[in-house]
Amino acid sequence: DTEGLLRIKEENQKHYRRAQRHQEKKEKIQRHNRKLGDLVEKKTYDLKTQYEHLANLRRTHILELTSVIFPIEEVKTSMRDPADVSSESDNAMTSSTVSKLAEARRTTYLSGRWVCDDHNGDTSISITGPWITLPNNGDYSAYYNWVEEKKTTQGPDMEHNNPAYTISAALCYATQLVNILSLILDVNLPKKLCNRQFCGENLSRHRFTRAVKKLNANILHLCFSQHVNLDLLHPLHTLRNLMYLVSPDTENLGR
Repeated sequence: DTEGLLRIKEENQKHYRRAQRHQEKKEKIQRHNRKLGDLVEKKTYDLKTQYEHLANLRRTHILELTSVIFPIEEVKTSMRDPADVSSESDNAMTSSTVSKLAEARRTTYLSGRWVCDDHNGDTSISITGPWITLPNNGDYSAYYNWVEEKKTTQGPDMEHNNPAYTISAALCYATQLVNILSLILDVNLPKKLCNRQFCGENLSRHRFTRAVKKLNANILHLCFSQHVNLDLLHPLHTLRNLMYLVSPDTENLGR
């Protein structure tokens, strides 16, 4: 019995020493994990700081780019509301007629369907200067209408003071700006589009509208990546969406 008690005592001592070694290893691992946790936290903070610094640099470059080379501004027109004009000229006009005129003014027949547009007729958006603008409602039919008319009509009147040149120039600049923004923001665009696609004089209606849709898709993609307020965006408002994207009020610009 005595020998048995001694063996049990020795076994217990071995287990105790082993437990102590395991406890020391456990404490060592815990200290190591705490050090790693502190290191990861520091690296995460440093990375976040670098991201913020990078975002500020991107934002600064974009604002400088759009203020010096590609300024985008809202250009007011002198057009008056038909409802106001009509009510002044005809005091007997009913309120329902006035409201119908105002509603008709806010709609545009575009590509075979009526599109609601609250900005229709009030403003246009310019890029690189007030003389290069796009229709605010996204109706660029003046371009391909001019191309079709040019095929049958020749003369100096077809070459001067034509809105088709303004539309193609604005779309060309917009495409160039979008491609630059994608590089600065490090965002891959969903559609491949080069600005020279709008430089030709004889783009068919199909090729022109396809290129415009690609441009609008790329602009919306950049807006989504920078968390632009969705309530401000419209799928047909090319330059207006771009203006909201590069606005100093866009808090997440450069993220």
